[in-house]
Amino acid sequence: MANAQLRGVAVIGVGMTRFGQYPEKSAVDHGVEATLAALADARLEWKDIQAAYVGSMNLGGTIGPMTLAEIGLTGIPIMNVENASASGSAAFREAYIAIGAGLCDVALALGIGKMTASQAPRAGAAGPPHGDSFPPAAVFAMRAQRRMFEYGDTADHYAKVSVKNHRHGALNPFSQFQEPVTIDEVRGARMIADPLTVLHCTPRGDGGAAAILCSAEKARALGVSPLITVAASAFRSELYRSPTLDSPTLTEATSREAYEQAGAGPWDMDLVQIHDAFTVEEIDYYEELGLCARGEGAKLIDEGVTEIGGKLPFSTDGGLLARGHPVGPTGLAQVWETVQQLRGTAGPRQVGGASIGLCQMIGAGGVCFVHILKR
Repeated sequence: MANAQLRGVAVIGVGMTRFGQYPEKSAVDHGVEATLAALADARLEWKDIQAAYVGSMNLGGTIGPMTLAEIGLTGIPIMNVENASASGSAAFREAYIAIGAGLCDVALALGIGKMTASQAPRAGAAGPPHGDSFPPAAVFAMRAQRRMFEYGDTADHYAKVSVKNHRHGALNPFSQFQEPVTIDEVRGARMIADPLTVLHCTPRGDGGAAAILCSAEKARALGVSPLITVAASAFRSELYRSPTLDSPTLTEATSREAYEQAGAGPWDMDLVQIHDAFTVEEIDYYEELGLCARGEGAKLIDEGVTEIGGKLPFSTDGGLLARGHPVGPTGLAQVWETVQQLRGTAGPRQVGGASIGLCQMIGAGGVCFVHILKR
């Protein structure tokens, strides 16, 4: 759906919990905490929210009403959204469309995750197979091996992504891991699927993240400043065909649509958040987002292009690797980080002069969301 068909939409409040393992807390606890934080950030009351979209995975079909009942049921429509890792991004898009189409003026997008029932240390170590397919870590290990064969990548290229993202995460008080790691620590960590050690893989965790969206007109009336608007919202699913060098990947196709909506290109972005569940993914997405040709992504990590202080920082909050990936709230944690950056309130990880940022999320089953936010 092109932005020209919708009225302007702004993000006026964001909130999240620190991602981590919390056996003493329920999924509802995380959702309530994130929602109240977003309301406080937006300087709104719960009665001001006119619709809610709640993203989660494997938490049941009533998690939205169960969570928001703790704040107070007001009769508003509450929709549960499940789209694997992209559930939070899907909830954000639903809220954006509802406001853009004039169905409501103020809406909540909430993501909730509770992934620690098994207390496995990292999803890469114990992530369940999808149907009869390989576990995710095995899939991405094969992808890494293929890149190493085709393009000459090395395991250290992927290790450098982990080092970068853990360094960024150490600057983020809401990240699950807040200690930097060295390349030797990444190399020497427990092997999961060659060449990916445990420090190449996202952790399991719990948490919540939320965003409050409203019409740009209402945001201006409320005196919101700086005004952060949704410049693009693109959503695609996979084409089931044999890929060729001429056929775009899912992220390529979705990002092209988002760039067209925003009237901007990949190098116009000031920062990017991606689905870096495994280190090799980040290097893949450098290419698929249009920053360089296929096979050239490793050069960007070598040259420091994607570090804070580099030309185009990626995963400024630590990404899935260090900030964490409770699944349901992950896409909204990306929105939280991007809003902080565009407001200039990201503290020691602030990207200087940031005015436009991109959030990309992939969901198992072949879905991709790309949102572009602009100050």
